[in-house]
Amino acid sequence: MKTKFFFVLLILVFTAGTAFAGPYAPAAGQTGSTAIHMDDTSFVSWATGWENYVVGTNVDLTWQTPEKAIGKAVGTSFDIVSLGRGGEITMTFGSAISNGAGYDFAVFENSFNDTFLELGYVEVSSNGTDFFRFDNDSLTSGPVGGFGGVDPTDITGLASKYKQGYGTPFDLAELDGITGLDLNNIGYVKILDIIGDGTYLDTSGDVIYDPYPTSGSAGVDLDAIGVMNAVPIPGAIWLIGSGLLCMLGLQKKYKP
Repeated sequence: MKTKFFFVLLILVFTAGTAFAGPYAPAAGQTGSTAIHMDDTSFVSWATGWENYVVGTNVDLTWQTPEKAIGKAVGTSFDIVSLGRGGEITMTFGSAISNGAGYDFAVFENSFNDTFLELGYVEVSSNGTDFFRFDNDSLTSGPVGGFGGVDPTDITGLASKYKQGYGTPFDLAELDGITGLDLNNIGYVKILDIIGDGTYLDTSGDVIYDPYPTSGSAGVDLDAIGVMNAVPIPGAIWLIGSGLLCMLGLQKKYKP
């Protein structure tokens, strides 16, 4: 069992009433938060497969089941796959993600509160070979310890900003103009765990701190990836087209 779960009550006591003071969006449920609940009707599909699951360190076998990240988010502490310290996984999709209006997809982790955030980089690819990372920023000033907390208003552009049941959203428009990336045909999303010991950096070169060390299921615990903007599958396009033709035919048939 993951060590951190034995300290849930202790962490909740020490983080109760925490004042978030950073410049970025606050925790789920607060005014201005970008968190998206797993039951939000904006989700049109979910990851359907996985590849390149590279298990990091400090992960018990119980948590090494990548299939648990397929499908709709469950929103519990246990129905997840752990990446381990420095691990990674690439999720695939039956219908490619496209760059539409607003956010295009969201990553779900399993944090049990608003501050125990095990962070990860997010990268996307349209060919499965060339991956491109979202810009990110971390303003956490120093190490937080194995059972410490991260102020969500101090981080942006990283997976696991929000507690379980709430997705961290990403907008493909932020990657517009990158050569070799088709924003309307994103078939791969890679999550890479960040080890919070001060060795990993954000886009501007600042250190990213998150709870360290943890054990048992260390690192990002991926629940799911939900899609808000997806490329219609050919079958769906055919059905829509045939339905329109049928309607036109009926209109002509019964035209007075």
